[in-house]
Amino acid sequence: MSDNGSPAAPPAEAKPKPEADPNTLNIKIVSTNGDEVFFKIKKTTKLNKLKSAYADRVGTDVAAIRLLFDGQRILDDQTANDLDLEDGDSIEVLLEQVGGQ
Repeated sequence: MSDNGSPAAPPAEAKPKPEADPNTLNIKIVSTNGDEVFFKIKKTTKLNKLKSAYADRVGTDVAAIRLLFDGQRILDDQTANDLDLEDGDSIEVLLEQVGGQ
């Protein structure tokens, strides 16, 4: 057996994943063209904050978008708890339509 003088590298320690915080959710926002943006939010966060973060990330005006969950419009003061959102749920985003006569 030959020893080249260098100790064997210790196996990389597998750090245990921290327990998922039961008060946070991973939410996917899907646009009408199929683009997906992922966010991690607290269940008590008002969803207008999520809408603002999405608008900043995609570079659009927050007043020009609407969020929907299960076909129902999400109001700015609603929270994930109010809508019974679960980890991994998808929220649809639509551009507000202006016009008509």
